[in-house]
Amino acid sequence: MSYEKVLQAGKFIIGTKQTVKALQEGIVRELIIASDADHKVVAKAVNEAKERNIPIYYVDSMKKLGKACRIEVGAAAVAIIR
Repeated sequence: MSYEKVLQAGKFIIGTKQTVKALQEGIVRELIIASDADHKVVAKAVNEAKERNIPIYYVDSMKKLGKACRIEVGAAAVAIIR
C-alpha cells in the first residue's frame, strides 16, 4: 500500500535527516518508515511526526522502499511532501 503512495507521490524526500528537517519545516503530508530499519535511526523522525500529527505508515523493507523511490539503496524513511 505505502509503496504505491511513494510511486504516485509527486514530491518526496528520502532519508531520515532530510525527513526530520522537512518535518520541522512543516511541509510533510505523510511519513513512511521501513520496519526493518534500525529503531535508533528512525526514532527522531517518528517522534517529530507524532508531535505534528503527521500520519505514519510502515512498510516491511528498506530495500523495497528504496526501489519505490527509484534509488539503488535501501531507504529507512521517506516523507511525502506538499
